[in-house]
Amino acid sequence: QVQLVESGGGLVQAGDSLRLSCAASGRTFSRYGLGWFRQAPGKEREFVAAVHWSGGSTFVADSVKARFTASRDNAKNTVYLRMNSLKPEDTAVYYCAADLTYGSSWYNYKAIEYWGKGTLVTVSS
Repeated sequence: QVQLVESGGGLVQAGDSLRLSCAASGRTFSRYGLGWFRQAPGKEREFVAAVHWSGGSTFVADSVKARFTASRDNAKNTVYLRMNSLKPEDTAVYYCAADLTYGSSWYNYKAIEYWGKGTLVTVSS
């Protein structure tokens, strides 16, 4: 049974930093792209960041590129999202995702194979 379990969400103030983690289990994800999406209330799920299976390449949505970074540790089957200078508009449920693809296909959340249940990040002003 494949599981992606997010952790690290919570309530923070604008300007704070937060690191989300996602532990993958149930199969070997060493050849899977791992990444993050988010969904704010009343909005569609949107791509945030993805990391190539090798960990040697990442791409991040333009809207957060200056503040967010993604990384992974294949030995731990874990992907991370480091979020700096958080803003109230970053408030959302953040979802971990895994898929055999990597690249522009990640902009279509409907194409992603595996999902975590999400972790809520709330940024107060």
